[in-house]
This record gives sequence, structure tokens and C-alpha cells, in this order.
Amino acid sequence: MSERVRRNVRVEGVVQGVGFRPFVYGLATRIGVAGRVGNDVSGVFVEVEGTLPQVEAFLSALAEHPPPLAAIERITTTAAAPTGAGDFSIVASEAAGQRHTLVSADSATCDDCLRELADAADRRFGYPFINCTNCGPRFTIVRDVPYDRPLTTMAGFAMCEPCAAEYHDPTDRRFHAQPTCCADCGPRLRLDDDNDDNENDDDNNDNNNNDDNKNDDAADAPGTEPIAQAAARLKAGQVLAIKGIGGYHLAVLAGHEAAAAALRERKHREDKPFAVMVSDVDTAGRLCELDPAAVELLTSRRRPIVLLTRRTDGGTATATATDAATSSAPDAAAGSATGHLVAPSVAPGNRQLGLMLPYTPMHHLLLRAVNAPIVLTSGNVSDEPIAYTDDDARRRLGGIAEGFLTHDRPIHIRTDDSVVRPFRGRESVLRRSRGYVPEPVTLRWPAPRPILACGAELKNTFCLAKDRHAFVSHHIGDLENYETLRSYVEGIEHFGRLFDVDPVLVAHDLHPEYLSTKHAMGMEAGDVELVGVQHHHAHIASCLADNGEPGPVLGVAFDGLGYGTDGTIWGGEFLLADLAGFERVGHLEPVALPGGTAAIRQPWRMAAAYLDVAYAGAPPAGLDVLRRNESRWADVLAIARAGTSSPPTSSAGRLFDAVSALLGLRDTINYEGQAAVELEQLAEPAERGYYVAGIGEGTRVAGADLVRAAAEDLRAGVAPAVIAARFHNGVVDAIGRACLGLRDTTGVGTVALSGGVFQNLLLLNGCVDRLTGAGFRVLTHGRVPTNDGGISLGQAAVAAARDRAARDRG
Repeated sequence: MSERVRRNVRVEGVVQGVGFRPFVYGLATRIGVAGRVGNDVSGVFVEVEGTLPQVEAFLSALAEHPPPLAAIERITTTAAAPTGAGDFSIVASEAAGQRHTLVSADSATCDDCLRELADAADRRFGYPFINCTNCGPRFTIVRDVPYDRPLTTMAGFAMCEPCAAEYHDPTDRRFHAQPTCCADCGPRLRLDDDNDDNENDDDNNDNNNNDDNKNDDAADAPGTEPIAQAAARLKAGQVLAIKGIGGYHLAVLAGHEAAAAALRERKHREDKPFAVMVSDVDTAGRLCELDPAAVELLTSRRRPIVLLTRRTDGGTATATATDAATSSAPDAAAGSATGHLVAPSVAPGNRQLGLMLPYTPMHHLLLRAVNAPIVLTSGNVSDEPIAYTDDDARRRLGGIAEGFLTHDRPIHIRTDDSVVRPFRGRESVLRRSRGYVPEPVTLRWPAPRPILACGAELKNTFCLAKDRHAFVSHHIGDLENYETLRSYVEGIEHFGRLFDVDPVLVAHDLHPEYLSTKHAMGMEAGDVELVGVQHHHAHIASCLADNGEPGPVLGVAFDGLGYGTDGTIWGGEFLLADLAGFERVGHLEPVALPGGTAAIRQPWRMAAAYLDVAYAGAPPAGLDVLRRNESRWADVLAIARAGTSSPPTSSAGRLFDAVSALLGLRDTINYEGQAAVELEQLAEPAERGYYVAGIGEGTRVAGADLVRAAAEDLRAGVAPAVIAARFHNGVVDAIGRACLGLRDTTGVGTVALSGGVFQNLLLLNGCVDRLTGAGFRVLTHGRVPTNDGGISLGQAAVAAARDRAARDRG
């Protein structure tokens, strides 16, 4: 008989809330080893005892075949003296000590649960909150760690005997699944009218006192009735508010033009596209072009919104399920886009469509009942954070929605849907939120001391960094109102508590008026060190951290606006940068920003400023943009020339705005970046011509040359779609020539592309092709957004790099 050995094993990573302990228990039982497994503040601890071959087999399987939702970062093993243990057990969690454990993101309903959901013989048939160890809510219901039911918003739902039996049965899929429940003991779904007063609202509204949130026998019985009622209302053209995992959505039938238009009007979202939820990949393929990367993103456990190119046939559906759905409701047939899966008002004038598949059992049930795609957009009025408590939803969405499909499981922290797209065969994240957060971005080089990075003003995220973990937050939004700011502050506190991060360094943007900067300044009185990080350096550092690169690189940071080290407004920058520092080695030639923020809201002002430079103060009189704005043109040029409230800016975003207004696309905007988005949508993809921008001393790129060339083509009668394409190609050419010149002077052959302008696929693809063709290595974003949602990671990476350098010097 082989000699017995014992090993103490530490497993770190995303290993709580993912069925890791039952997995370990089952593995140990199959192999025949003794010992125990449990959760603590650092992850999972295992003590295993058996023969050497048994223990080696156990350790090998532990590393190679973890549960589907687990993400093992490190396994450490130490020898221990055998104790003669004869069995294997799961022991109680240990909550003492400094926390290092990670929390799993919310995960889409797994195939096993979907089979039960559809099985009339199963006791959870049609139950809209079905889940198991391999799927369901995680981050949005966690109040603290270790991840155990009493520390989640499921604490107020006492398990019934059958659920408790499954929970305690090591052979069951729901063994130690913390949110496990059924129709007899779990959350309940109901459909309310917009003016209903629900007697349980006080309990439902308090996400922090969920122990009071007991089941109410008088509530509507869970099952199919609320779903069927909601489906009927959607088919009839109503707008519904639907409570999901991370907050409320607003929904209409996607093919119902009148309903989509009404939602757009009530939500004050004039032009920005809505996301669409479809039941399956086949339906997605009828609407958009799919490749293997797109299918993988759509079907992943994260279930993000995936931006995809629309099919040229527009998703026409003749004699399809959509017609069957709309034909059952007379009002729908009259108001819908006849025979189309997606009405024109869903994504007006956009070549792309944001699609997602159902990710909760409630979504699956609703899509089956409706039998057609639905719009599912954030439950808010434009520019506000999404509603996630019941009272707030009724207050803010009552004037938009005609009904509320809601439930009594509290949401602890609001979390928007994530937005991604496939780019050259891999995932590119544009908004990192539900399904991704709070799983960390792993840093290639550790942070010596804990860091809080406060992020930007727009598309804000924050980041807490400790050791090699950068916990980039869920999407917070634009810090422009009290509710968003409160969400920001509460989020920082929640992350700090979950991951036991007490920051010593606080990184922030240089702009003194950003609310994120002011938050950092408010912490100065405490025992923290402030680290100011220039906005565009943060963009490039974010791209470096995203790719695990130290630099130096030639960083091309093109975005809307960022505060420069010289006190001017930057935005079209060429930086020689590494993680710790940068040198500004080139930029777009600055022009005036007439009226400051007014020029951001009114792109025609940028057209006036650029045309003034391009034509030395005498632009052609026949341009439509001048005629449309003739009454204000001279005044705007006067303040631009005088510099009154007109700071100089090298912003690439404002250059795109100028051309958009020149072509008659957008004189004023309804959402940030709209003019540039519409310019990209207009551009003819097959056009290969390009305009040429002069590049002067100091790699100063003359954007006015591009504007003048576009104006001359416009006067000559060239189609606007061709002009838009030539402008894009001209920007690509200018970036390529600038980088070639900088490579000659610096010897650096790697380029990092970052900033919100590189959300433009026409520009991004063109730059990657041009630069790789010239022999450059090109880094683009994948794990965090290229827009300001990635700024916080860059700030954290810069602060950590400077801290490491200071320690090395000292």
C-alpha cells in the first residue's frame, strides 16, 4: 500500500460563487482522497490526503478542468503531515483576515437550467429565476464577501425543503449554489400598471435591508401569467419597464414603429440607436452579418450587446414569426414597420445594430411569448443613470412606461449592459459592465501600493488596483448629475469593501473641473498621495496595460477633449510614451473652439473655425453650412479670432465635427460624438481616394487642409458619401505619415491607438492596415474601452509605474 501524503492547497482567482467547492468535493469523491474544502477571504482552501498518485491526479484535475465560471489565477501547494482523515467535507466559510478573493460576474442562464425551464415535468418549469452553480446573478446581488447567501440580496428568501435538499446534496448541480430557489421559496414576478401602488414597495425599494424582503403569499403567483400579459402588451405597442439583473430596461416590440418612436420621444433619446434582444443566433443572422467571432460573443456567458453590421436586406420578415406576433394585436399591425423585424426608429440611419441574446430565464420566457425581437434599452431618461430600485424606477420611468414587469429580488448595485464588437477576430470592449465586472484586469507588473484611479468625466469608470489586480468598475456614465455622482461614490466604497482596497495613491485627471478630479482632491486631507495623470497619456497607458506592454510606443491618442500640460485643450496627439511618462511629439494643428462647450454641442461652429483657417478668413460664400448659420457666422468667427471663450484645441473629435457640419449632416448634436458617428455612417466604404494634410515642423498635422479639400469637392458636386470617405482616408494617411516620420527620429516601431475617435471602425481598420503595412506593431484595445471608459485603468497603470520607479530609485 502506497504511503499517504497530505497537501494544503490555495486556489486564487474567480473561485467563489462559481461552484468551486462542490466541484472540489465531487473531484475528491471520485478520486477517493480525504480532506476538506472551504471559502475564505483569499479564495478557496483545500486540504487533500491520500496516496501520492491519488493526490497528484487530484491536483492535476483541479488545475485542468475547473467549473465553467471559474477563472483560476494561481494554485499554490505545500506539504503537510497526514492526519489519517477518512472522508472529504465542505466546511464553513472563514471571514477573518485581509480579503484577496475575487467575485464572479453575473452569468447568462446555462443550458442545463434552460432545459429545466422548458420541461413541463420539472418542478422549475417556467420559473423566471431559475439558476445553479454555473449561471445566474452574482455581482449585482453580492453585498459582501465571502460569497455566501446571507451576504447577498437572496438572504430574505428562506429555501424550501426541496431546494435546501439540493443545496446540501454534493451530487446535485445546485450544491452550495447561493441564489438557488424555486417558485415556492424564491423571488416572484408580477406585472403592474404604471400607476399601481404595490403594498410591498417599501420592502422592494430597500436594497440594503433585504432581510425584510420576505415572500408575500398575497402576491401574484409566479409562473407564466405575468410573462403572457407582458407579451400581449408589447404586441399591442406598449412601452414596458422590465426589471433585470442589474437594473431596469425599457422595452417595446422591435418591429413596431409607433412604439419605438414613442419610446424614443418619451426617453428624450432623439437619435442614438437602441439595442435589440433576439431569441437566437438564427434571428441575429437575419438582421446582421455574422462571423465566428460574432457568434462567440453573442453566445458567451457574458451576453453583451454586440455591435454588428446590418444586413443589406434590412431584416425583412415575410410570413414569419414577427408577422404572427403582430397579427394577434390589431394596433400593432397598424403601427409597425410592415414585415420588418426592426422598425426604422430603432437605429435610424445606422449601418450597425446592437444585438444581444437573452441572458436571464425571464428574458427567455418573454422572447418565447412575444415570438419576435424586442428593443431593450437602459431604464432611464437620456443621460441619467439607470433605475435599479423599485421606487426610483416608478418615479423616473412612470412617464415613459405603461407597465412594469418587475420582481421582489433586490438589486444591490446597478449595472448596465456591456457593449462589445468583434474586431479582426477578437473581442473589443466598448462598454465594460454586466457580465465582465467585477472580474479584474490582470496587470503584468504589480502595483506596489493600493491605488484608486478616479477616471474621466464622461463614460466614467473608476479603478481600484492592488498587486496584479486592477478592478475596473462597471460603467458609471457621465458625471453630470447628483444621481450619477452618488452612484460613483457608492461604487468606490463597495469595491473597496469587497476587495479590501484602502488606497494609498489616488490618480486623477489634470482637468480641475472634472468631478472625478474634485473627488480625488477631496481625499487629499486623508492619508493619500495624489497622482495627476494627463488625459491622453492615460489613454495610451490604458492601451499598454490592456496589452501587457511596458512601452515605449508611439501613442496616437485621438478623442474629443482633454486638458493638456500646457493649459490648452488637447485631443489629436502623438505621444512618445511608456507607462510612467510621455513626451508630446506631435499633434493636430490647433484651431479655436468658438464658445468653448457651445462648439461641442454645435459642430457648425467648428466648421466655421476650420474654414476660417483653411481659407485665410475668406471661405467660399456658396457653402451650405455658412448659409444655414449665416445670422451667427460673423459673431462666432469674431469670438474665435479674438480668443474670447475660444481656447485653442488640437481635438480630433472637433475636426470630425467640422466636416460633418460642412457636409450638412449635423449642425447640432443630441448625444456626445453624434456628428462623427454620422460622418462614419455616411462614408462610402469602397472609396479609396484621400485628402492630404500638410505635416509641419514638430509633426503638426494641418487638419484645415482636409477641411479645405472636402469643401472644394463639395463645391465641385462630389457626392457627400465620397467626400466623407476621402476625409477618413486622409486622416489615416496623415497618421501613417506622422508615425513614419516619428519612427525615423525616435527609433520606436510600435504604435498604440487609443481614444474615443478610434471607436470609428473605418478609421481604426484603415490605420491598422496602413501602419502594419509600413512595418509597425500596432496595439489596439480589447479588454477595456478605447474611449474614456478605459481612462481609469490607464491612470492606475501610470500611478503604479511611477510608484515602482520611485521605489527602484530609493
